[in-house]
Amino acid sequence: MAAPRTAIIDIGSNSIRLVVYQGPARLPAILFNEKVLAGLGRSLAQTGAIDAEAMAAAATALTRFAALAREMRCDTVRTVATAAARDAANGTELLAVAEAAGLTVELLSGTAEARGAGYGVLSAIPQADGIVGDLGGGSLELVRVKNGKVGKHASFPLGVLRIAALREKGGLDRRVGRLLREAGWGGAGKGLPLYLVGGSWRALARLDMDRTHYPLPIIHQYAMTAETVARLGRTISHVAKGRLKAVPGLSSGRIPTLGDAAAVLASLLKHLKSKGTIVSAYGLREGLLYDALDERTRAQDPLVVATRDEGRRAGRFPEHGDLLHDWIAPLFAGEGPADARLRHAACQLADVGWRANPEFRAERGLEIALHGNWVGVDARGRAMMAQALWTGLGGTTASPPPLPALASDADLRRAIGWGLAMRLGQRLSGGLAGPLQRSRLTVDARALTLGLDAGDHGLYGEAVEKRHNALAAALGRAPILTA
Repeated sequence: MAAPRTAIIDIGSNSIRLVVYQGPARLPAILFNEKVLAGLGRSLAQTGAIDAEAMAAAATALTRFAALAREMRCDTVRTVATAAARDAANGTELLAVAEAAGLTVELLSGTAEARGAGYGVLSAIPQADGIVGDLGGGSLELVRVKNGKVGKHASFPLGVLRIAALREKGGLDRRVGRLLREAGWGGAGKGLPLYLVGGSWRALARLDMDRTHYPLPIIHQYAMTAETVARLGRTISHVAKGRLKAVPGLSSGRIPTLGDAAAVLASLLKHLKSKGTIVSAYGLREGLLYDALDERTRAQDPLVVATRDEGRRAGRFPEHGDLLHDWIAPLFAGEGPADARLRHAACQLADVGWRANPEFRAERGLEIALHGNWVGVDARGRAMMAQALWTGLGGTTASPPPLPALASDADLRRAIGWGLAMRLGQRLSGGLAGPLQRSRLTVDARALTLGLDAGDHGLYGEAVEKRHNALAAALGRAPILTA
């Protein structure tokens, strides 16, 4: 039976977006994602209302999105509206437009919007400890997250479409400082990261990645210091529009507000006293899904859930990843939980290259681990997973680019050990469950011992012996075979 298919239509002040999800409840995959930069909030500061052009763009987008959701046979269609609909004098007209398209709209309060953004970050960065900042077109939401929980939260009239007017008057920084102090947020981020949610801030990160030639084109969990943000703010106005349009992944619709997004971010970091920023690709929409989960499902590791789902779809035997992880785990008992979960995720992907040309299986594994749509993992973790798969799928024990730029030599050597152990398990078992369940690996100060049942000694062929020897050499042990 196929997993339920859920559509969320998000009517924001800057963009209207349809996202369709399907897959494991803890982290469903995105089947479809489309946005229209309708600019519903662009006239609010001047007129207090949504202008006719934006309303017409919204009608077109909502009619299309409703039709697509029907065509995709989504089990659930949830439509939410945020600051523009809340604040505009003609916000009810916007809701009527959506209802005419066959949609039932939930008008989210600023509090609900903030909580949704907080839960979205926690869904993708479970260990997040800091302040989530969700910059929309009409409002800015702040929410404290720690230990998997959402704490205090607030909404401020500091959406990116309102910033230009404040900057023209020369009062943006004073306005930000005053609003934060009055709401009890002054200095609230001291020593903590600010997690960035929203397309305008993601666009800033894209620009910095391009400027610094960052070797991993993954926006999620990309970090920027306060100094970096300030420098971006100073340089944006001097960068030609054509150059900005050439930045990979940077939407041309975000270019006009880049300077405003940088300005409000720099001021926010200053008054919160945050130590820097971490980008989250997940926000309100994913937070709505996460908020609906029971505690047991929320507690699942999103990286392991996603890689297990990928391994079961792309591999030969659905149970293989977990069995392989359990089989090699005794060799790495001294590792901390952070690296153990990376090893577990790598094992889930150990068989994803089997359909590829044998000459390119290692490349397939490297690409999936490094560039997959994973969450709960930073650049270092991706590099370690990629190294394990590169080695485990027949690549060398060297580290191909860009892995050395993303993780330390010690990290990559550890991942090479994972890969060699995975390779031994794959070869011994042929990817099947039985041989792994009936055999065992142990390690002590002298030896790496592979224990086989008497009836399984026929499995210890030349290829298995070769891989046993290679793993033992990497661990500095002697290879021993026992009954």
